[in-house]
Amino acid sequence: MARFQLLRVKVSWTAFLTLAHFTYLLVGATIFRILEREAESNNRNHFQLEKLNFLANYTCLDGPALEKFVKVILDAREKGVNPTGNSTNPSNWDFCSSFFFAGTVVTTIGYGNLSPSTVSGQVFCVFYALCGIPLNLAFLKQLGKCLTIHLGRLERGMVSVVPHKQTVEALAVSLFFITGSLLFLVIPPLLFSYVEGWTFGEGFYFAFITLSTIGFGDYVVGADPGKQYISLYRSLAGIWIIFALAWLALILNMGARIMEYAIGLTHPGFKKQEEEEEVSSSKLEELSRI
Repeated sequence: MARFQLLRVKVSWTAFLTLAHFTYLLVGATIFRILEREAESNNRNHFQLEKLNFLANYTCLDGPALEKFVKVILDAREKGVNPTGNSTNPSNWDFCSSFFFAGTVVTTIGYGNLSPSTVSGQVFCVFYALCGIPLNLAFLKQLGKCLTIHLGRLERGMVSVVPHKQTVEALAVSLFFITGSLLFLVIPPLLFSYVEGWTFGEGFYFAFITLSTIGFGDYVVGADPGKQYISLYRSLAGIWIIFALAWLALILNMGARIMEYAIGLTHPGFKKQEEEEEVSSSKLEELSRI
């Protein structure tokens, strides 16, 4: 009977998460459609109007010739060539840019504004990602452990000042969150906004889209051919991504634990199921060692 109740809790919780997940996707799709569809239509109409005006001003060109040139521009853009510049633009494959690109590969960000165009480069990218992604995950995991150790030291140091353990934990986590937010989500967007000429909102948007590994590619640092960047600018941005990802992963892990704790309070059966699964997994590990 108890096993049947546990199974029912497991099935109901799975069904609840499934329903919540797809409901969230449907709500997101609806809101994005409402917010963006009209702007897309206006941009499309504006582009078509500009093409007609261009043909009217330059009668030596016809429609097919213009479409062919537009295709050349799009092909160049897909291959990482900025069509607004000239042949003197900085290379996308100098060492700093290549270092930044390698970081986007192993972190699975993949902005999409730049990719290997040669067969040898594409083949190397596949094997580089196969080995680099697990290595990056292991590095981020170890870095997260180091941050956890420092967080524990911070908690132990605060215990001598505040005797209440739960209060100390809450204060330590809050301090860790605020400090990390300043270092990784506030100060870098300010610097990016200053260097790239973005607003702070655009800089913060780029930082979050990057650190969440979504990587749309609509905003990328060091990609404006009209600006003169310092040589290590993109490399420093790549290093920022690595350490910020470790911090964000730890924050998300804490959030998951808080959710599990809240679920355990509201659904004791789910907590019991989780404990039994942990016991079963530990037994399997002991058997595998034998």
